[in-house]
Amino acid sequence: MPSAHRRYGKWTPAAVIAAGERIGPSTAAFFQAVIDARPHPEQGFRTCLGILALVKSYGAERLDAACRRGILIKARSVASIRSILQNGLDRTFFDESFEHQPLRHGNIRGRDYFH
Repeated sequence: MPSAHRRYGKWTPAAVIAAGERIGPSTAAFFQAVIDARPHPEQGFRTCLGILALVKSYGAERLDAACRRGILIKARSVASIRSILQNGLDRTFFDESFEHQPLRHGNIRGRDYFH
């Protein structure tokens, strides 16, 4: 096996999640969600490694906050986490308890119209 491939052979889901825990608890939880979302755990490793690379540019605290927000919005990609960081959404308040209220308008029929 080529040496470039050998280093990936040593990765396990536990090792990837442990690398996320070194950044923060939200990062570890995000990595767990990414790995669980794939049919085979190994398919989530590149996503997790891409997110680990973002710590060089943004720092551990911001990356952990971005992963926390990523969990809440069910994001599962490097691009989503990078976008959260680039737009500074990791620094803004995100109301977890917000419940969407249906619109009240005369032009909206509602579910009773169809029964």
